[in-house]
Amino acid sequence: MQNKIKFLPLYLFAVLMFLPAAYAADESVQAAQITDADIAAEMESVSADAVADYNPDGSVFQQITDLEQEKVLMELEKERAQLDLELDRLAAEKIKLHMEIDELSGRAEQQQQELQNAQAKLETEAARLEREKEALEAQTQELAARSAAYVNTNASGDDSAGAMINFNSQYRLVNVIGAGAQLQATIENLDTGQNRNISVGKVIDGYTVQSISLDDGVVFTNGEDTQTLNIIRSM
Repeated sequence: MQNKIKFLPLYLFAVLMFLPAAYAADESVQAAQITDADIAAEMESVSADAVADYNPDGSVFQQITDLEQEKVLMELEKERAQLDLELDRLAAEKIKLHMEIDELSGRAEQQQQELQNAQAKLETEAARLEREKEALEAQTQELAARSAAYVNTNASGDDSAGAMINFNSQYRLVNVIGAGAQLQATIENLDTGQNRNISVGKVIDGYTVQSISLDDGVVFTNGEDTQTLNIIRSM
């Protein structure tokens, strides 16, 4: 009996030492009995439950997603604003271009009108110069004719220097102007209608003007013959 009591602690110690090992071995046997299909089914069930019970609101993933969306939206808004600015600039450039085209068109029309006015002015000036040229040519021809007539008259006067003429039948005393020794007279050639201004000492048809007075008229002399063109008789 005493021997049994003596070995009792050793027995209990052995039981305590080998009991966990036996229990672990039993669990190993039970785990070995679980198949791969059971494991896959269990994992699929857990995954399905996790997906069904997952709520993205408030999660870190949802926050990241929202931030990315806001970033994309901001970039799109920035690009849209830039496009609006470009469109506004293009519209302003278009308006400016139209204004420049209108200004150039108006300036071209104004320049064309100015050219037309200048051309019309030049044509008017050319016509005036042409008229003046024709008038000058006519005067030149008239002066040439008068000069020729005067030369012929002087030539005939030289040929008949000794011949006597009748001043009262050829000339008319128009007027006497001036005072004292500065008296001058205007006589009219009755044949040609031309007026001539004469003074003392001037030669007319070979006769020299000897004197001019308001009372006696004009006295002509050639040294041999003396004639008086009286203002009273000419009237």
